[in-house]
Amino acid sequence: MKKILLSSIVMSILMFSQAFAGNTSYYGNQFHGKRAANGSIYNMHELTAAHKTLPFGTKVKVTNSKTKESVIVKITDRGPYIKGRVLDLSKAASNKINCKLCNTDMKIISYGDGKYRKE
Repeated sequence: MKKILLSSIVMSILMFSQAFAGNTSYYGNQFHGKRAANGSIYNMHELTAAHKTLPFGTKVKVTNSKTKESVIVKITDRGPYIKGRVLDLSKAASNKINCKLCNTDMKIISYGDGKYRKE
């Protein structure tokens, strides 16, 4: 019950806060071809990301704080599960902004419907 309440609070904050920042990493080869949390098959060559609470299908502009390079990704998975990280980028997205592990600024472009889609 506490997890659900905490998730609801975090979602409420995120819904009213269009921008946030934090440590970002990437996940690649070992997950390629496996099912993501939204039901799709993870493709490390697509511009996708994992976030713990944003609805699936949400589009986020991610900017490397150091290089100022940006990429727009779609949330298709849950994670990251390493303390202190807020977003896991696909390999393609991380390459676009030169980010294996970096600080990023994130701005929500549009919210997804959050639905599970088995492909």
